[in-house]
Amino acid sequence: MHHVFVTGCAGFIGSTLVDRLLADGVNVTGWDNLSTGQERFLAGALKHPRFRLVRGDNLDLPALTAAMQGADFVFHLAANADIKDGWSHPRKDLEQNTIATFNVLEAMRANGVKRIAFSSTGSVYGEALVTPERPTPETDAFPVQTSLYGASKTAGEGLLAAYAEGAQIAEAYIFRFVSILGERYTHGHVFDFYQQLVEHPDWLRVLGDGTQRKSYLYVQDCIDAMLHVTRRATAREAKHHTQVYNLGTPEFVQVNDSIRAICAALGLKPRLDYTGGNKGWIGDNPFIFLDTKKIQSTGWKPKLTIEQGIIRTLRWLEANRWVYEARK
Repeated sequence: MHHVFVTGCAGFIGSTLVDRLLADGVNVTGWDNLSTGQERFLAGALKHPRFRLVRGDNLDLPALTAAMQGADFVFHLAANADIKDGWSHPRKDLEQNTIATFNVLEAMRANGVKRIAFSSTGSVYGEALVTPERPTPETDAFPVQTSLYGASKTAGEGLLAAYAEGAQIAEAYIFRFVSILGERYTHGHVFDFYQQLVEHPDWLRVLGDGTQRKSYLYVQDCIDAMLHVTRRATAREAKHHTQVYNLGTPEFVQVNDSIRAICAALGLKPRLDYTGGNKGWIGDNPFIFLDTKKIQSTGWKPKLTIEQGIIRTLRWLEANRWVYEARK
């Protein structure tokens, strides 16, 4: 890859990827409507001669197509990731995840760009049948979808596979993430818990009963995995020219474990007020644990444990309280 087009370039994962690509000598065009992304995350990139920021929306196909000219690889990371409140604005998942992905593929087709990496989600598995002895592999059949977000990402995956099968693209990489943690993190449980504990250190509201079991991955480990796989070009020779990889850690934690780590790091012992039930909200999956043997068989493995990722995230939030005002 020589010239990469990154959608969602001002987001948490997107801006981190931009920095890594620039450090590796790659030319980057970043595309973002800055609705949730932060231009501040691109402060270093904007000073770089190989970076160009284009402000635009994935629903504007002519502008998207024009901005993508000259690219030879697309990282499509832009999405609406608001799972919890999806039913408050159901059209948002359709437009920002599914239709946006269709537009990215059409812009690629117009520009002759043949390679794409897509940020999907472990949520596509719905409430998969998982046990500590058997995490969910990429080959599992999808159950009934439990969130609009998961359904919209499943549709996006289907579009990539169809374009690859139809010889419109030559390589499609689908990465099903667990929740990502780390520097520039702007939403999720660590973000929410820290905000609460700043406002009222003596008590913490916890959605569900705290027994939900989740896996998390540090953002730099996530970027390592995507770059490692795409540079090996594993999809080029794969059947249908599509490769699917789960990205996560070979461990999981309970929400209660995460709370303990956060509170210990802050030196707090708050009262925990649970809302009850084993789900935090409609569409919340009480157990997310992905099988990562496939990605690890390529030689990649995460460098940080979940707890280390949680603490790094917390320390970044402590040092960057501005992000709470910016998210309002």
